[in-house]
Amino acid sequence: MVMKQAQLLNGKALAQRLQSELKEQIQTQKSQFNRPPGLAVLMVGDNPASAAYVRNKERACANVGIASFGQHFEIEVTQAELEQTIHRLNQDERVDGILVQLPLPEHLDAVGLLLQINPDKDADGLHPTNLGKLVRGEQGLRSCTPAGVMRLLQEYQIPLKGKQAVVVGRSILVGKPLALMLLAEDATVTVAHSRSQNLGTITRSADILIGAVGRPGLITADMVKPGAVVVDVGINRVTDGSGSSRLVGDVNFDAVQNVAEYITPVPGGIGPMTVAMLLQNTVTSYRQRHQ
Repeated sequence: MVMKQAQLLNGKALAQRLQSELKEQIQTQKSQFNRPPGLAVLMVGDNPASAAYVRNKERACANVGIASFGQHFEIEVTQAELEQTIHRLNQDERVDGILVQLPLPEHLDAVGLLLQINPDKDADGLHPTNLGKLVRGEQGLRSCTPAGVMRLLQEYQIPLKGKQAVVVGRSILVGKPLALMLLAEDATVTVAHSRSQNLGTITRSADILIGAVGRPGLITADMVKPGAVVVDVGINRVTDGSGSSRLVGDVNFDAVQNVAEYITPVPGGIGPMTVAMLLQNTVTSYRQRHQ
């Protein structure tokens, strides 16, 4: 019997289309508002993964016509210096979005820095004010990765109402906001995590299964309900015996694609959608500031 492979949820293709749409919107509004939207990405140190993410974000900004006001700080930078930079960017009329690239060196307080960002310029959607709006179901800037997951599910017209959704991972970056977004679409949501007992039993109940823990290959084929929609948010760099490294997700893709109905690849799934939502948040903030 030939096993039917899952259909790919192609985040890369959708992200490219969304960027093209944003580019057109920006070209129209730039003349109206006498300036392009502006995004400031603040990066500390030389973490190679962070550097790659920042390059991707800046390239995407250039592609759609968003001005970059990013700054790269030496690893020794102080909390006070970064806070002063954020305060200056809060006041800068050219800047619509501010993002602190995580993770930060241990001597810096990421939450403290996040609290300094004007919630209306919170491009990552992680300020307590914006998370509070999400809890209350009010309009606000949304966390980029969960918003990207929801937009991708919407694109493929995957029904969520009444469905069992299991989110594996409870981070403030992905797991918690994604659970709230799924609830808002009338899914029945379970949040599982590293301390959950009988994880496979929980995940096998899912019509929509999301892996967001950062553990390579954690979700195996026997943990997936046949015909489920599997979304892999994990991005893990693994090195094989020969010393070459590659990116893999939290889902054992090769095995799970024979069980699921839909699946996201890594790379090319949620990563590009996260960047697209960051650009969308910046443009949303830009429009609101000119209303």
